Amino acid sequence: MFAIVFTPFDYAVLVFYFGYMLAISWVFRKFVTNVSDYFRGGGKAVWWMVGGSAFMTAFSAWTFTGAASKAYTDGWPITVIYVANAVGFLLNALYFAPRFRQLRVITAVEAIRLRFGPASEQVFTWLQIPLGTLQAAIWLNALGVFFSAVFGLELTPTIVATGLVVLIMALVSGSWAVLAGDFIQVLILMPVCLAVTVLALLQLGGVGGFLQQLPAGHADLSQIFSKDFLGLWCAAMLLKQITSTNSLFDAGRYLCVKDSKHARWAGFLGAGLFLVGIAIWFIPPMAARIMFPNLQQVFPGIRNPEEASFIAIAAAVMPVGMMGLLVSGIFAATMSSMDAGINKNAGIFIRNCYQPLLRPDAPDAHLLRVGKITTLVLGVLVIFVALKFSELKELNLFLQMQRVSILIGIPILVPLLLGLIIRRTPPWSAWSTVLVGFFCSIFIGDAFTPEWAAARFSVTLDATSKEYWTQGIQFFGNVIVGSAWFVGTALFWNQTSPKYKADIETFFTRLNLPVDFDKEEGAHNSNDARQQAVIGWLAVAYGIFVLLLVLIPNPLMGRLAFVGCGGLVLAIGAALVRSGRATPAPPAAP
Repeated sequence: MFAIVFTPFDYAVLVFYFGYMLAISWVFRKFVTNVSDYFRGGGKAVWWMVGGSAFMTAFSAWTFTGAASKAYTDGWPITVIYVANAVGFLLNALYFAPRFRQLRVITAVEAIRLRFGPASEQVFTWLQIPLGTLQAAIWLNALGVFFSAVFGLELTPTIVATGLVVLIMALVSGSWAVLAGDFIQVLILMPVCLAVTVLALLQLGGVGGFLQQLPAGHADLSQIFSKDFLGLWCAAMLLKQITSTNSLFDAGRYLCVKDSKHARWAGFLGAGLFLVGIAIWFIPPMAARIMFPNLQQVFPGIRNPEEASFIAIAAAVMPVGMMGLLVSGIFAATMSSMDAGINKNAGIFIRNCYQPLLRPDAPDAHLLRVGKITTLVLGVLVIFVALKFSELKELNLFLQMQRVSILIGIPILVPLLLGLIIRRTPPWSAWSTVLVGFFCSIFIGDAFTPEWAAARFSVTLDATSKEYWTQGIQFFGNVIVGSAWFVGTALFWNQTSPKYKADIETFFTRLNLPVDFDKEEGAHNSNDARQQAVIGWLAVAYGIFVLLLVLIPNPLMGRLAFVGCGGLVLAIGAALVRSGRATPAPPAAP
């Protein structure tokens, strides 16, 4: 039986990583002086930091467990979701990202209040907090599966321990720690995943050998026309991810960026990183299908062993010591998603519930203190829900994420995207669309079952085709019904109050007015050079550490892998330090 061996070098890498991330939080604590700093970086962050953070928060360890299981089992279809993410970020860059920043708010729900009024603000506040908790719990459950597979630990204590670590780190420095940590984590994760991909391909005789040995269908794009309901599912996933990356809820990704131009560049960076990620995340689990066709024998203690396919191939091809880097990077993926999710939900509670309803005149210091308490409570709740998810033995991680996002997420996102395009709808158009969407989710699941589809289209469905149908029909049903309802509410536009109509005009004027940071915030408040210097030196330190791992006894190819990973991080860090020195210092405060 194949076994994953964690060496003392791997443990040393993990210890360094956790200490390093705590150091990032400690360094950036000085960037936090008020609630705006804690929840959105004061609207001062530069594009490359925001783009890296937006990219990291858009995926989690689920990519390396739940999504990897889909790549291992079926091949290329899972990449559709990530292609759609890249397209969604491209649309961010071309249109939505600058406009999100131009709303000039601290939380995304504040933007919802500006568009739909205070009633919708409260509805979406109390929708987002439980939905965000569910998503973070799924991410944490995925991370628990990963670590339990690597270390051979029980799933429950693994979830609790890793959840507590993430929670502690989320409390320290708010959004600045999230932004900085996410960018550094991009530099850690991407080179290591690239190394796994290259080493796996070399093990299989290059790209040609990899393609020749893949199971039939894993790289066959023509299946979209021949496999029952695969085309329906692909279309649904494309539209789902594009919708989810361009709604008012996702405005939070860009509220912290410095101005409209930086928001656009951040969107382009996110799109580019996702395109690179498609190859380096999903070639390895497909390579694992070749090298380990029966993962049940490799991981007999895991309920869904295909979810550990990325781990299996990494352990088989990586040099001694690099497994620690990979585990650090995958921990980083979920940490960034949970950090951002918990921080965002705490900000929504404070700014859109606690302050307006309970303490409208509360001083900033009080709100900051209550925000940290809220972060703690939400983090504990996420751990509890993740433990409950781990008990759902009949549902794997891929299905958990997909079903939650389709049945609950889509009804919420439809009005928050259409509301940016269609102006003349009444204030109740948003929350009523969500309500209709929830009922639609229940009806579609009961009425348009896979069995109904098999009879209607005269096909014999396997388990995969059933899931393609279920996810596809539920998505399109929600989108079609929700969109029709939202557009239909425009018939009641003339019955809305003159004040609401004026508020809508103000919202769209604000939405389309570019941000001039120097005029609005004051040039003296810019800290571009400080961000570049701090992040640059942190990256230099990590790059040097990775380069030192070349001293670990390994074959030449293994040593070269460390040189490549460490050299890339070091080069980027050095470039940031140099750029920071060349950036003019901001003028003195008037």
